[in-house]
Amino acid sequence: MQQNRSQVTERDGLFELEAGSDVLDSPRYNHDMAPTKVRERTWNKWHITALWVGMSICVPTYTLGGVLTAYFGLTVGEALLAILFANIIVLIPLTLNAFPGTKYGIPFPVLLRSSFGILGSNVPCLIRALVACGWFGIQTMFGGLAIHLFLGSIFEGWKSLGGTGEVIGFMIFWTLNLWVVIRGAESIKWLETLSAPLLVAVGIGLLVWAMPNVSMTELLAIPPKRPEGASVVSYFAAGLTAMVGFWATLSLNIPDFSRYARSQKDQILGQIFGLPLTMFLFAALGVVMTAASVKLVGVSVSDPVTLIGHIQSPVWVAVAMALIIIATLSTNTAANIVSPTNDFQNIAPKVINRTKAVILTGFVGLALMGHELLKKLGWIVSDLSLETVYSNWLLGYSSLLGPIAGIMVVDYFLIKKQQLDLAGLYRDDIYPAWNWSGFIAFGVPVVLTLLSLGSSAFSWFYSYGWFTGSALGGLIYYGLCAMRTSPVIVKSPL
Repeated sequence: MQQNRSQVTERDGLFELEAGSDVLDSPRYNHDMAPTKVRERTWNKWHITALWVGMSICVPTYTLGGVLTAYFGLTVGEALLAILFANIIVLIPLTLNAFPGTKYGIPFPVLLRSSFGILGSNVPCLIRALVACGWFGIQTMFGGLAIHLFLGSIFEGWKSLGGTGEVIGFMIFWTLNLWVVIRGAESIKWLETLSAPLLVAVGIGLLVWAMPNVSMTELLAIPPKRPEGASVVSYFAAGLTAMVGFWATLSLNIPDFSRYARSQKDQILGQIFGLPLTMFLFAALGVVMTAASVKLVGVSVSDPVTLIGHIQSPVWVAVAMALIIIATLSTNTAANIVSPTNDFQNIAPKVINRTKAVILTGFVGLALMGHELLKKLGWIVSDLSLETVYSNWLLGYSSLLGPIAGIMVVDYFLIKKQQLDLAGLYRDDIYPAWNWSGFIAFGVPVVLTLLSLGSSAFSWFYSYGWFTGSALGGLIYYGLCAMRTSPVIVKSPL
């Protein structure tokens, strides 16, 4: 007989929900969004380390050094320091926002119901989902190119397809991504654990290939592309903000993964071991490889897929492309599909299950890359490059996501004191439908960011958007919640 009320139990600091009819019949609940059982939390620190290695070793990481030197006016040394510092900084919201996921087994959208409301959570969820779908499209474009070059190294006639072959590769890679995520969290864990050592091997192999053709002394001595005599501070800070923005996305939806962690210690150590050093080393590899590419293949090439495609040996191209495909697949499935899959389900959990949400994610990502695909087919002509697209929006979306991160941390640790009503997050009678404190705290930094775009005096607010947004959003949210919960003092008449 089904019990009427849900029961919450605790074991070693981990909470578990035994859903009753009050939750099972709620429109806010489905099986895929339900809290994980303690027995399902099987990811140890090495699984989480592998997750971050798998997500960090990807084509965009490889190009970050070049983006910072070309678009942000930094030297190679400054660029690499910005990447290292940024990933140490982003560990703070990553680790903090992972706590409720591990403790309660809940995904990101369900956690947002505490700070933005049961229905209001859909607004930040859809913002996060759209950014993820954009990255999904970009990464699928790189993966599709790798498949195209892989097939071209095996079948000589495939090369003649040109852009059409790249589009076919895109659709093959697109399908492969969706298949992995539909199979569930264990499939992702298996993929990340398998790919991590392979990706490290790829990095070492590329470094061995490149080092005889590049001088690190000359590389570090290249002057920056900024006005002579200009202070490095503002350029470095802008670059730092953009690099924090690279993982500002995961600093929000990390509960989507930490809900599978065995303990808080595992999620903390796994993230410390897996993120900062991997990002720094693979970005450094990208700088070295780009510098060496002129001697290696005769032209300057800024992404590893195209660089490896210049190798004359079909066998080595095939092997390298297979590994690049695994690298991009491990990043894309975890970083760019899991989040929007949960976010879209949050809209109507009884209507949209995981499979439908994955397919919806795939089609949104496909639509966002429609311009690039049509360009490759030769149906439109455009000078807009893919690298320009993602380098320009790093600052933009970090300004949007920063306030959400600040609000989430303040809500869980300072307002709720790490105590959530687990069953109440799946019903309509405990938390408000719309938490206007969350929306005001989110809206003020966003409006100020937009206003700063038209003012040279306040352009710093946009340039440092993640820092200004997260700090201001958190402070405003705390102030509004403190005002709302403060007791009203009534003075007795004299």
